Amino acid sequence: MIIKEAIKQAKSKLLNHKDEAIFILCEYLKKDKTWLFLNQNFDFDPKNYFDLIDRFSKGEPFEYLFKKANFWGLEFKINKGVLIPRYDTEILLTQILNLCKTYQFQNILEIGFGSGILSIILAKELGIDITACDINSKALEIAKENAKIYGVEKQINFKLCDFNSLKDNYDFIFSNPPYIKNSYPIDIWVQSEPKEALFGGEKGYEILEKIIQFSKSKKVKFLACEFGYDQKEILNKILNKYDFEGLFFKDELGYDRAFVAKFTKC
Repeated sequence: MIIKEAIKQAKSKLLNHKDEAIFILCEYLKKDKTWLFLNQNFDFDPKNYFDLIDRFSKGEPFEYLFKKANFWGLEFKINKGVLIPRYDTEILLTQILNLCKTYQFQNILEIGFGSGILSIILAKELGIDITACDINSKALEIAKENAKIYGVEKQINFKLCDFNSLKDNYDFIFSNPPYIKNSYPIDIWVQSEPKEALFGGEKGYEILEKIIQFSKSKKVKFLACEFGYDQKEILNKILNKYDFEGLFFKDELGYDRAFVAKFTKC
């Protein structure tokens, strides 16, 4: 089958996600969109391509299909059972990098490392050491692989544990925790991701509050977190309750997306 016909058939199956027919074919053939446009009559066996289209149409995300994700201009390994990194998290990363360039933290902790992207980029760009914890054994495996790819495996101490079990104190903690309400409807592609990395409780911000409380107990100087678009007001109250002063940052659509909080009783 020629490329033009294969794309036409794939688009008819994907309906409201027709662009993905092209993205998936580009990745499958290891070609870019320009090549596809210039070679519309190229003949190939479409069976495996249509298999990918079928898997995507049933809710398997692009990143799981090809076991990789792009973030901060870098490519990371990803696999089913591990949270897929989102572009919005670059807002949090930018603030984390700024803080670490301004202050010399001795003990840094990431809560919920997922595929390891935040700690890896931090270690790679600034050459610092980090402790990172997560409760997902699949995430631990992927994060270690990604750290090795970027040569920072000796700088990051990945721990498979709940953050509440950690005994050490930290002067800086950062996290992109689960913050979606349990009742919030998510599309079929997000449904394929690990629920424990998405849902934060009945209100959505329960885990964030636990992280804030934990951070106070660990005598941090700063805490930085990503959060839900409608949680700024309640999180500001919670931060103040635990003696933090927060500064909030918006995403490109104007939604509040991340905060940096300073502990006021250091």
